[in-house]
Amino acid sequence: MAPYDLFALGAAACWALGSVMSVMPSRHLGAFAFTRWRMLMVAFMLWAVVALKGSWHSFDAHAWGVMGLSGLIGIFVGDTALFAAMNRLGPRRAGVLFATHAAFSAALGFVWLGERMSLQAFLGAVMTLAGVMLAIVLGRHKDETHAWEADRGHVGLGVALALVAALCQAVGSLIAKPVMAMQVDPVMASAVRVTVATCAHFVLLAAGFKAARAHTPPTLRVLVQTGLNGFVAMGIGMTLVLLALEKGDVGMVAILSSISPILVLPLLWFQLKRAPALGAWVGATLTVAGTALILWR
Repeated sequence: MAPYDLFALGAAACWALGSVMSVMPSRHLGAFAFTRWRMLMVAFMLWAVVALKGSWHSFDAHAWGVMGLSGLIGIFVGDTALFAAMNRLGPRRAGVLFATHAAFSAALGFVWLGERMSLQAFLGAVMTLAGVMLAIVLGRHKDETHAWEADRGHVGLGVALALVAALCQAVGSLIAKPVMAMQVDPVMASAVRVTVATCAHFVLLAAGFKAARAHTPPTLRVLVQTGLNGFVAMGIGMTLVLLALEKGDVGMVAILSSISPILVLPLLWFQLKRAPALGAWVGATLTVAGTALILWR
């Protein structure tokens, strides 16, 4: 098992925890305001680490431009669309749709970077993606009434937003890959991506974009939850993905990190006080088997 495989799996764990932690503050603030507060706090965290390490010296103007563009697409558009979808569909259903970023990444990596998979890795990838979809689609009990499983707003719009988020995640990773292959500091790379995306959010707010305003004024509890979510999902998770991209293929990194919806299942079990449906366990088993095929090389 290569180190970048572990980085991708670690990112999946961070994203799973982050998706569950984000439900309450995201619905309280709204997708735009939640993402803006989250990224602002993460930017301060990342730049504090960069200042301590002095790693800004590893970045030239080209790297700034590439990672900035990656941040605009993958974080500014992608994250905002994801949380807007999650507010409408809940973390479980938004998760299955976002997991399609693995398929988008594999296709883009094949077309633009000439990435290839062995037959074993391809079979593992198919099993992993099928397992994720099966676990989430069939993971809901018919009589489930918890607020996290309820529809809020137009379902079709929620589906479209989740797919946009998945595509933006794939494109953002594809853009970042050449710079990360030069083994620049991943914390610095994350800081640049987050900072550019944060600035774009504040431009929207200053321009008077109505959706950018908070639905409800933030409370101390909401801000603490938002900051903790950002630290886990963006500060750690996103940095792990960039580390994985240093040596790993875009498609393979995306496939391994796409198992986050499976890791959400035990977290939902804890929150909902009810075990996931049988289909969720069948899908989880298929995902574990597929991941094992990918890693066994």
